[in-house]
Amino acid sequence: MDVNAAVAALAAIAGVCTGVIAMLAFRWSERDQARPTRTSLHNDAVLPPGVDTVLSVLRSSAVVLDESDSVVKASSAAYALGLVRGGKLAVEPMMHMARATRRDGEIRQAELDLPRRGTGRGEALAVSARVAPLGSRLVLLLVEDLTEARRIEAVRRDFVANVSHELKTPTGALSLLSEAVMDASDDPEAVTRFAGRMQIEATRLTNLVQELIDLSRVQNDDPLEDAEPVRVDELVAEAIDRSRHAASTKQITMAAGGTADLYVWGNRGQLAAALGNLVENAVNYSPARTRVGIAGRRIAAPGGDLIEIAVTDQGIGISEKDRERVFERFYRVDPARSRATGGTGLGLAIVKHVAASHGGEVTVWSSEGQGSTFTLRLPEAGAVRDRASTGRGPVTADEDDDVPYETFSSAVPQSPAIVPAPEVLP
Repeated sequence: MDVNAAVAALAAIAGVCTGVIAMLAFRWSERDQARPTRTSLHNDAVLPPGVDTVLSVLRSSAVVLDESDSVVKASSAAYALGLVRGGKLAVEPMMHMARATRRDGEIRQAELDLPRRGTGRGEALAVSARVAPLGSRLVLLLVEDLTEARRIEAVRRDFVANVSHELKTPTGALSLLSEAVMDASDDPEAVTRFAGRMQIEATRLTNLVQELIDLSRVQNDDPLEDAEPVRVDELVAEAIDRSRHAASTKQITMAAGGTADLYVWGNRGQLAAALGNLVENAVNYSPARTRVGIAGRRIAAPGGDLIEIAVTDQGIGISEKDRERVFERFYRVDPARSRATGGTGLGLAIVKHVAASHGGEVTVWSSEGQGSTFTLRLPEAGAVRDRASTGRGPVTADEDDDVPYETFSSAVPQSPAIVPAPEVLP
């Protein structure tokens, strides 16, 4: 019994000791967790109250440096731009600015070009850096990304230069022709010849001004404010009428086909101008005695059905290097030929803006010497389609397969230059 009692007493003493040790360890852990770490002391104690919150809502990239040039605080945008790496400011010119500001307390600002992270093509980021003292020991660096602003400014500058050049050409020609008319006042034939040239230049100037107005309108206006269901057949007929005289002069046959009774949702005037520009380009850049085809059809898309209008010609075609730039303002594949046909270089830019503002797109397939196919894709007016189909039952996929491009295919010869169905475009 004595041995058993001794063992029980020892076990009780061991249990009490274990409990005391566990309690002490728990209390020590709680006190250690409550004790501020070096990092938290470094970040929280040195930043003035409220600065952390202010920096988190700034649009600019923000970096706070201490007296040892270590990063105390940096926004996620600063890391994304590559300003901070490994807890240090990675841009040497900004580091020099921060040290100079720490010495004399003056605010400094500079614009810098930084290498773009992750690219080996030498592309640069344009930034504006502003450094100011923050308290007695800290320095605040704010960086604004100016890359997009500079790109827009360059586009605007090029646009103004191009407009000035394009306006100067016909106005200069009119001035010279008017002088020629005055000098040839006693020669009726010369006056008639010069007057005809003046009329051509005046028409070209009028077209250029009108397309500038149209481009400005499609960029600034919201076409969906005055949107309505627009019948594709009517748009095609209007586009054909617009280019009928030019086509008959060159003996070009224009053929319309595809699915009937299609509707798109948008601004009728802008859509008519866009499709009219595509047909007009097809006629202007096609040789005599060829064909231009316009066809529409419905295609399925994840966000809803789209209406696809394809304009195909047998013209000069577009090279691969020019294909990516044909939708730029004032860009011409062949400037000499464009001037001869009266082109302003704005037609396809207008088409692109109209398609984008209506939630669609415009694409091009082309082969040099064979022809081109411009395809305009726009959202279908679904409610109108439903109302139109109530009298003849729902439209099925089989019905659609029997109709598209039947008329168009029979009207336009099947050659490598003619691609009747957009799904087979490269």
